[in-house]
Amino acid sequence: MHFQLKNLESFRLKAWYWGKSESHCTYLYDHKIAYPESGFKHLLAVGAKHICPMKERHSFDSVEMFHREHKSWLFGHFGYDLKNEVELLCSDHPDGIELPNAFFYVPKTVFVFDENGVEIISDEDQNKIYDEIMSTEVPEMTDGWGGKVSPKISKEVYLDTVKKIQNHIVEGDVYEVNICMEFLSKEADLDPFDLYLRLSSLSPAPFSAFHRVEDKFVISSSPERFMKKEGRRIVSQPIKGTIKRGATEEEDVLLKEQLRNSEKEVAENMMIVDLVRNDLARTCKAGTIKVPEIFGIYSFKTVHQMISTIEGEMKDFQPFSEVIKKAFPMGSMTGAPKVMAMALIETYERTKRGVYSGSIGYITPDGDFDFNVVIRSAFYNAASKYISFQIGSAITIDSEAEEEYEECLLKAKGMLSALNAEITF
Repeated sequence: MHFQLKNLESFRLKAWYWGKSESHCTYLYDHKIAYPESGFKHLLAVGAKHICPMKERHSFDSVEMFHREHKSWLFGHFGYDLKNEVELLCSDHPDGIELPNAFFYVPKTVFVFDENGVEIISDEDQNKIYDEIMSTEVPEMTDGWGGKVSPKISKEVYLDTVKKIQNHIVEGDVYEVNICMEFLSKEADLDPFDLYLRLSSLSPAPFSAFHRVEDKFVISSSPERFMKKEGRRIVSQPIKGTIKRGATEEEDVLLKEQLRNSEKEVAENMMIVDLVRNDLARTCKAGTIKVPEIFGIYSFKTVHQMISTIEGEMKDFQPFSEVIKKAFPMGSMTGAPKVMAMALIETYERTKRGVYSGSIGYITPDGDFDFNVVIRSAFYNAASKYISFQIGSAITIDSEAEEEYEECLLKAKGMLSALNAEITF
């Protein structure tokens, strides 16, 4: 049932606040940001009508079979550590959040927003749901948590890790590795809904997500698409290359040119484009892999980013889950070659990535889908009060260890502002 809305902004917040109290809730929003191929469809999923049973080491196939059984909307996530199902790899680091490696569900109620209103899809009385939402009061955004987080590793360990990665590059093992560090607190008493509002106000993103699985939450301000399927067409859009926004229009133009002409950023972007082309070639028809745009510069509230678009046409009779599996996890968060990069990530990082650098999204009843790359995200275990966010940087032979460390601290500022938190070393 479709409802016309006079105030869409008010209703979306009311609906989301109404739904977030359910044990399962996923909210996807593009913040009306212009993006190549567009951002997320504006969707809200509330309540779990059916939960996908995951067969051990066959998570992707499990989701495919679950979708065939229900032919319904599915919402959920693929965690980074599903790499162990794709390749002969392992994950032995501690995980303070403890979200499942993969989780999908058929919602009790789906809200599909458009410019004029919302379609409510539910077995329950849609008019009653609409009335309940209209009478919902949404609290004002607060000043944030105000606590302190600590890096999981010291600066010395990070600098040493960069040097060790560069030794692997010199030896010819890899070209590039994306290394991440965790910032955390075990005493965070906060409201994930409020954190998402603060993060969105500071850093609106085309692939933002609020994802609740019982007492565990992902609060994401992701600017990056992993993969989208429309009919037989597959699109992937890796981001490699970031520079800050300028204080003036003139400085903004200069910074965009600086990013466009950066040999390091262009080389990293090209490396990932080649990797994604190879990934898609495994499940797409020969001759259909194209790069409609390479090194595109796009501006967001706080940064300019270099985005490339790769597309292909699925092979006939190819299960959609295979397309995701054969390209998972996304190369922009691993490095190249991908398998060796992931092995080195496991060797040198100190925290299990979990859903970080995995993917959150949806699958339609027709089997189309859209998934983001889970970056610029906070993870919260409400039971243990554990808050965590991870920051990554791509290490190449040209990387300066001190500069990479400072870049990580710079990237952390956005989440620290959203949390209203400080770092203690």
